[in-house]
Amino acid sequence: MNTPFDDVIRRIVELGYHNHRKAEHSDILSRGIWTDLLALCEEIREDYDRGEIGAWLNRPAPDLQRRKADLLVCEIGESPELPDLSLVRICLENKSVITAHRNKGERFRDLDNFRSEVQQRRREAIVLGTVLIGTATRYLNVADQISNRYRNSPEEFQQAVLPRLSTGDDTLWDEFPYAISENRPDDAEKTLQHFRRLATRAPNLTHQEGFDYLLLIPVQIDNVNPPRVDRDNALGLDVDDEYAGLLDAVRRGYIARWHV
Repeated sequence: MNTPFDDVIRRIVELGYHNHRKAEHSDILSRGIWTDLLALCEEIREDYDRGEIGAWLNRPAPDLQRRKADLLVCEIGESPELPDLSLVRICLENKSVITAHRNKGERFRDLDNFRSEVQQRRREAIVLGTVLIGTATRYLNVADQISNRYRNSPEEFQQAVLPRLSTGDDTLWDEFPYAISENRPDDAEKTLQHFRRLATRAPNLTHQEGFDYLLLIPVQIDNVNPPRVDRDNALGLDVDDEYAGLLDAVRRGYIARWHV
């Protein structure tokens, strides 16, 4: 099964390394999930085609404190060019804990605050969250450390370093020891359990607060070895089944809330 998470991996391969300072990977996820929802759910597609709803990717929302959301699907309001949280039907926020698992607390709060803001405006909105969980025990920080070293000689980086990244060249660990972020063997499991503390809710309990679906995806990304979606993971996660579950939950929730 091809998923938007596989599309993220392909993009990392194209670029040569994972750049955690850019939002491109989140945009790929949002665009891919929205495309799959349009293909899977006839009701969503028809509402979108006739202009009843619109989709905004990584766009400012005037009534959202953090100013941007990764994906908002809203009924068209008085200002068709802007999303309106009071009219939101589906929303999505993407996070990742790949470079260092000590950052999981901040990402947790980001997701929980986003959910709370949306549901304070419209409780029945379908709220989705995704988290890429890195399963590698070491990570070569190219974006912050290595690129900075070559900031005055970008051509040397392009010629001497970039072609070796994500190819399995283990000499990179010895060449750039200062750029290594170490993760403990049980960090991925602890991060998984940490995010499972986020509130979720059953499909018919829209009076409650909680994510309608929280998707946790293990990925093996260290910028030295070829990246991959970690389908053969030790976390007990079936990537394809989990993603199919998200799409089906949105389809059923959308029909129940706006097409009964």
